[in-house]
Amino acid sequence: MKRRATIHDVAAAAGVSVATVSKAVNGRYGVAPDTVQRVLTAVADLGYESSLVASSMRARQTGVVGVLVADFEPFSAEVLKGVGAALRDSRLDLLAYSGSRQVSSEGWERRSLSRLSGTLVDGVIMVTPTVVNVSAEVPVVAIDPHTGPADLPTVESDSFAGARHAVAYLISLGHRRIGFVAGRPDLRSSMLREGGYRRALDDARIPFDTTLVGVGSYDQDISREAATRLLRRHDRPTAVFAANDVSALTVVRVAHEHGLSVPRDLSVVGFDDVPDASQATPALTTVRQPMQRLGAEAVTLLLELMGGGTPEQTHLRLPTALVPRATTAPPQLTAPS
Repeated sequence: MKRRATIHDVAAAAGVSVATVSKAVNGRYGVAPDTVQRVLTAVADLGYESSLVASSMRARQTGVVGVLVADFEPFSAEVLKGVGAALRDSRLDLLAYSGSRQVSSEGWERRSLSRLSGTLVDGVIMVTPTVVNVSAEVPVVAIDPHTGPADLPTVESDSFAGARHAVAYLISLGHRRIGFVAGRPDLRSSMLREGGYRRALDDARIPFDTTLVGVGSYDQDISREAATRLLRRHDRPTAVFAANDVSALTVVRVAHEHGLSVPRDLSVVGFDDVPDASQATPALTTVRQPMQRLGAEAVTLLLELMGGGTPEQTHLRLPTALVPRATTAPPQLTAPS
């Protein structure tokens, strides 16, 4: 008969102490997210049943809300703050779980959900999932979901209006040649931000130029390639709108590397308003989306579902706001005809 795994086995497999295993599986604070993930992976691989799992099987509740993210990048970190604040006065604990080891494989969200739901958490919030037609043993809410049909309750920002406002602002400053560093092609937010970019150009009767669009995928390294291509052109844009702040700050760095001054030679606008945006030099003009409120609204939806209720609205779209700072100014160069 196979020996049942113990907490000491899990600790050895994860390379942590027994105390850390106890904190991780019980959703307590004070354990780094990557350590939590290592522990949970060991729990799943070894088939370990902690006291939390055993009690949840008896009570059918764990008292834990799980947040599933692809990676702990700035947007996800701000959303997590909102989730944590919304849960602070409840009796629920927060467990953050990253699927970063699996994001290159299709359906990683489903596999991660199967690890968490039914034994470790009572409900799950998925941040920027690529799959929204999932089924789970617990209620699930998605934030900034994939472009496909949303079978799950969702919370997102008004990406289209925010992007349209950002590009219209650049046009009002006198820019006519405006580049765009797009986001992840598989996310609705990215498609809507490109749609807002194109609508603003159309509103101003500026022809859409596909050569001024590069894919940044909300990723620093990929955005660097797109920005480099745009700024090396002999007819480079006088302004760039980027689909998120990580990409926008990368555009600013690439501009400086090419001897360009921001905003004298190039205006740059981002999207998100992560903490680094206001702290950068120069401070980044951006579209503020209420990232922490996204997390809080997702918690409200999830708690109602966990309580057996039916929310009046299951697809929430929150407003955005343009925040002008130091990376935008009227163009100093005459744009090529």
